[in-house]
Amino acid sequence: MRDRSDEQLMKTYAGGSMEAFEVLYERHRGTLYRYILRLVGNPATANDLYQGSWEKIIKARGRYKDTAPFKAWMYRIAHNHVMDHFRREQPVEDTQAEDMADNQAGPVERISVEKRQQQLVTAIEKLPPEQKDTLMLKLESGLDLQTIADVTGVNRETAKSRLRYAVKKLRQVMGSLELSQEL
Repeated sequence: MRDRSDEQLMKTYAGGSMEAFEVLYERHRGTLYRYILRLVGNPATANDLYQGSWEKIIKARGRYKDTAPFKAWMYRIAHNHVMDHFRREQPVEDTQAEDMADNQAGPVERISVEKRQQQLVTAIEKLPPEQKDTLMLKLESGLDLQTIADVTGVNRETAKSRLRYAVKKLRQVMGSLELSQEL
């Protein structure tokens, strides 16, 4: 069963095979959880949204068409679930431009790897939700631009622009960090 594609497993699961579901869950649980956690930033909320995403996948199993990649379908469900969560939440306060200003030391100064990683996490958290979502789909899930566009419900060029703007903003914050090599 483990040698089957995601699409075959989903079709088998839709037919009633719990073993197929278990294989799918095992394959995608880590990356799906990390994607959601990076979007919401809170482990408790991420866990709730993660479980809710799998519940939606389970409920929608009969509607899955194996003409679409399972991974894109799964991330689309999770993405929509997280966006619904954000819509339900009222923002505590608007983020002002001054709050987002880069007050960190310049790239000339040497800082520890741990501090740079924390700066990167902070910079990612400050990205607009659409850019953060696109970046996380690329980094955490390794999805291509067309799949990211499908998951987020935009065209390929919009997804590409969001990714480009996210990288540009992170470069501004991080200085000479070579993000483009990962992307």
